[in-house]
Order: sequence, then structure tokens, then C-alpha cells
Amino acid sequence: MIELRNAFPVLVLVFAATATLAKTNRSGQEGPAVHPPVAKKIAKTSQIHGEARVDEYFWLREKSNPEVISYLEAENAYTEAVMKPSQALQKKLYDEMVGRIQETDLSVPYRLGSFWYYARTEQGKQYPIRCRRKGDRERQSPDAPEEILLDLNALAVGHPFLGLGGFDVSDDENLLAYSTDTTGFRQYTLQFKNLRTGETLPDKIEKVTDSAWAGDNRTTFYIVEDEAKRPARLYRHVLGQSADELIYEEKDELYRIGISRSRSKDYLFLTSASSETSEVRILRASQPAGEFRLVSPRKDDLEYYLDHQGDRFFIRTNDNAKNFRVMTAPVDHPEKDHWTEFVPTRPGVTIEDIDLFRNHAVLHEKEGGLDKIRVIELATGADHRIEFPEPAYSAFGDTNPEFDSDRFRFRYQSFVTPQSVFDYDMTSHQRVLLKETPVLGGYDRSRYTTDRIWAKAADGTKIPISLVYRKGTKRNGKAPLLLNGYGAYGFALPITFSVSRVSLLDRGVTFAVAHIRGGGEIGEEWHDAGKLMAKKNTFTDFIDCAEHLIREKYTSKSRLVAQGGSAGGLLMGAITNLRPDLFHAISSHVPFVDVMNTMLDPSLPLTVGEYLEWGNPNEKPAYDYMKSYCPYTNIARKKYPAILIQTSLNDSQVMYWEPAKYVAKLRAHKTDDNVLLLKTNMGAGHGGASGRYDALKETAFELAFVLRQQGIRE
Repeated sequence: MIELRNAFPVLVLVFAATATLAKTNRSGQEGPAVHPPVAKKIAKTSQIHGEARVDEYFWLREKSNPEVISYLEAENAYTEAVMKPSQALQKKLYDEMVGRIQETDLSVPYRLGSFWYYARTEQGKQYPIRCRRKGDRERQSPDAPEEILLDLNALAVGHPFLGLGGFDVSDDENLLAYSTDTTGFRQYTLQFKNLRTGETLPDKIEKVTDSAWAGDNRTTFYIVEDEAKRPARLYRHVLGQSADELIYEEKDELYRIGISRSRSKDYLFLTSASSETSEVRILRASQPAGEFRLVSPRKDDLEYYLDHQGDRFFIRTNDNAKNFRVMTAPVDHPEKDHWTEFVPTRPGVTIEDIDLFRNHAVLHEKEGGLDKIRVIELATGADHRIEFPEPAYSAFGDTNPEFDSDRFRFRYQSFVTPQSVFDYDMTSHQRVLLKETPVLGGYDRSRYTTDRIWAKAADGTKIPISLVYRKGTKRNGKAPLLLNGYGAYGFALPITFSVSRVSLLDRGVTFAVAHIRGGGEIGEEWHDAGKLMAKKNTFTDFIDCAEHLIREKYTSKSRLVAQGGSAGGLLMGAITNLRPDLFHAISSHVPFVDVMNTMLDPSLPLTVGEYLEWGNPNEKPAYDYMKSYCPYTNIARKKYPAILIQTSLNDSQVMYWEPAKYVAKLRAHKTDDNVLLLKTNMGAGHGGASGRYDALKETAFELAFVLRQQGIRE
């Protein structure tokens, strides 16, 4: 008898099955046969646009219902039983991954004021320890004692999850404002620590999404979320005082607010933004009791964001510039009428962000789907780009807290180059590699090849695909391939290094990323072409990329696995309905698959603000279009690939019940005998396990599923 953990209420109709002899089904899954859980059906009917909508698994939303928890635990037990034959492979993968990381390690310190700040890890401990040492402008003082600011391992004691949100030191270097989440639901508690005494102050504020110090070392501004987890209210808090003043409340449900402080330390910025419109209010940090002043009132489809340098503000805006340009305005007159162009918009180039220093401005751009970093000397206007050597890579600004600096720190990585931290002298144009993350176990990047190719969509649009594979891999259509995609919110999937991916490459698996429309790889137009009433381009682009890879003999249908998470999980659900024959297996993380029911419920986190991404189903045209691709709605009686879905009980972005309902309905409709697995982390949120070793175990589990589906057993 297969022993399933826990007992399940009869009403949930979950049964354990008698083991038979080991066998292989059409999904290639070996192991004892067990029957999957079956969720009960309770029809819930709603009416909209003259149509009756019936949801037989709505009851799975009842998180406090013991039957719901029992059902999720039954699915976990079933998944564990089915995957039991892969335990040796999971352990081997986990050991490989741990064997590649330097468990006791130190981050590159950064200077802020009279201290150098860093994080270090210790072998066997799940979380980093945040520290600092005194030093001069160039380096830490060798004899200065280490100050431990936060030991996250200690904070995690008694909690299955720990997430660090804010980490902000006051100007006088004596106080730390930090926030933590111990459930994974992304509800952070803001606390304060006296760094001179080590005492944690009694001030404690719940549900904080953002905070920033004023210049008096006793006032902080913080934002709390509303009932739908929307950052909506800004408060002023003075240490030691219990009555906090509400400064601003954003009542438009399309908008979320954030608080930040300029690198110059002179100004605080309160930004209120939807995905298409923004407005900014400013306050001198030296006047914390003052009032925030509106720069320019919001105007539909106009975005602008401020930063400060000297006697002027720099404004990144899409005003008459689809892919943004940079303006300046005097600090005394920041209104739109006083804006002057500093960097014009350029065809094919998106200005994604700007970093300001005393003598330089650094533009973060995207061109041709790749990150570009442009440095501008403010005195002369002379500019140049930092060049990067590989065909596919990512380059981001790192921690650069010092305003009066001619050095810009950035991180670079690719599919084959581990994350590397550089200091770049903006005057001499010289770069210094400070650290390349060690990869132990004999990793040799010369054994692998990266490439960037282009697939053609049905409408003629060229879609970039980034690939990495082991040298010597033959393009004969026989190689296994894992194809990843996202395609939403204008977010460009970064090209990153992964110690876990090496385990795939060394087993002959090609890894590819499809940079499909809906993302931000090729400007704002790329996002627009994959959202709202053009959302289906995202799904057909991914299918076209898969077909291109098969046609060009990188892989075959029998060895192709697709992977995506969150909005990428929507992608997985859509392509599985559209072309279940094209993919041998699907690996989906925290998938947004119940689009219609979620977007029809404005009480849920994110719903109203995301009308601008998916559409408002209360409007009939949007309803009809969204209904036509919603994965949960379009499940049908037909054959589906092998599917693994991973989620978390405390997910605040995509509620656990979306994948749970999806799996329950899929089980009731699919006509194949391919494996369908739901694995729920009962103590985490949207990002899965928070501890580094626990996260690697989750990764090993997923990779074992992928490899076995591709016919690789060890």
C-alpha cells in the first residue's frame, strides 16, 4: 500500500490507490501507479453580460476550510508518490548545485558615509548576515570591528519563511529602518534598530510597502497597503511617537504609490502611478514637517519620474516620446511648462532608468532586446556607452548610494558568465572587476555556447530567442530543450547565469528564452503588441518560437518542455490549450490561469490596477476577448502534455486557488494518461522558498521532472 501523508475528509473524495508493479505510462513517468486526488464539485453560478458563468471549484478559495487544506495536502502526497522514483536524481541535482556555490561567501562591500556595507553567508545557514565596517573613501579599515546589523538567520527562527523588504540607514548612521515578511504574503512589518546599542526600538508598523528617511534622523515616511494590497496611504512617523499623520491617500484604484529619496539626499519623491500614467510630489528632506508639492498633475497616458542633481530636476518622461526621453527643470519651477530636453528620444532605444551623480548621469537603455548603459558627463554633455562582449547578456546598475562619486558600479552576467560586479570610472572609462561569483566544481564556461536567433511570427514580426547549450550539441532534432517565456507588463526577461542550469547543460539540454511580445525587450511598442486586445500575440509568438526551434532542428516535439511562471504561467496555460501537441511537457510556477474569475473580482490584490494590462471584463468586448484565451475557461476534453504546477499557499500575487482549481478541472477533462502534478509550498509565497538551500531543493525537484520527461534519468 502506498502511504499518503495525512488523512483526508471523505467529502473531498480523495483516495489512495493500491500500488501495482512499476510501469511506464505515455508521459515517461516510471513508478508505482497511484490515483490522483479528485476534488468535489460545487457549482457556483454568476451572471455577467447576459451569460451564466458556472465555476465548479470556486470552493477551493476557502483557505480556512480544512477540506481545502486536505485537498492541497492530498495533491502534495500524490506528487510525492509519483515523483518518488526521481528521488535519487533530485538528490544528485541538489548536491551538484550546492557543490557549485561558495557557501561561506562575502558580497562586494559598498561605501555609504563612513562605513562599508556588505552581506556574508555561512555554510549551512539559509540566509545572509548584513554587516558593516568603518573605513575611508577607498576601503574598509583593516582593524575596524565588524558590526552585524541584521542576522536574517536569527530573525527566521520559528518561521518557515523570511523575506527582507526595506533596509535603510539614517543619515547620521545610527538607525536602521528595515522590514520583514514571515509568511510569504508580502505583508511587511517595519521596525527600527539603534545601531549604537543594538536595541530594536518599540516602534513597529504593519503592512508597510515602502519607506524613506527624512534628513533629521528621526522622521520616516512610509506607505501602507489597503485591503486589496494596493500601496495607497503615505504616513509621517516620528520615532517614539505613536500617532502617525496621514499625509496622502491615493483613492483611484488604478494607481499605486511609492516613496523614495534622491541620491543627493536633498529631496523626497512621492510617486503615484498606474501602468500608463504618473504624477510626482516633492518635499525637501531637510523639512520633514513640510507638505509635499505636486510637480505636474496627472494626465492620461503621460508618465514622468523625477530625480535630483544640483539646481535642477531630471525628468524621465514619455511626453512626445513613446520610448521615453530625459528633460530637466529648475528646482524652483519643476512644472511641465519649465521642462527642457536633455536627452531626446531615439528610434529603437528605450530609456528605462537614470542614475544621477554629482558629475555624471547614467542612462539605462534597452536596444535590440539588450541592456545598454550610457554615461553622460554633465559639464560637457559628452556621452559614451559601456561595451559588453557577448551576444546575449544582462547588465544592471548595482548599489550606488554615494552621490559624490565618479565610479559607477554595475553587475554583468550571461548564460555562461557568472554574475560579475564591476566598478566603472566614468571619467577615465576604465572598468575594474571586483568579483565574479565563484562557481565551484570545475565549471568551465568555454564548454558552452550562447547565441541569439530570430523566429518569424505569423504576421511577419521577428521574435528574438536567446539560447545556451553545451558545445558539440548536434542540431539533428534529437537534443532536449527547455523553452522559457513570460511576455507581460513590458518586463524583459533578463539573461542570467544559473548554477542549476549547468546541470541541464551538462546533460545535453539546450536552454532557450523566447522574448515574445508583451514584454519590454524591444521598446514600449513590444509591450503594447502583447497586451489588452493584442494579448494573443504573446501566445502565438511563443508557439512560433517553438516551431522555429523544431524546424531548425534544435529539438523535437518529443523532447521539448516549456516553462513559465506567474504571467508566464498564463502563457503556459494558453499554449497548452492552443497547441497541446507541440510540447511534450509543461513546467509552470504560480500560474495566473483563472483570468476571468480573478479579473472579475476587484477585491483581490492587483485586479483593478491590471485592467490596463489585460482589460476590464466588465466591458463586453474585453470580456469576450479575455474569455477566448483564459486557460481555466478553455480547458476541454482532449489530450494534454505532462504538466507540473508549483504554487504556494501564501501567494499574494496569484492566489493558490488559481492553480488548484486549474488542476482539478484539468483532471476532470483531459483524455490522456500523462502525468499532472500540483505541488504546493504550504509555508511560502509568490517566490517560493526563501532559504537558499530550500530554494535549491525546489529547483532540483523541478529539474528532475523536466529531465525525466526528456528521457534523462540520471
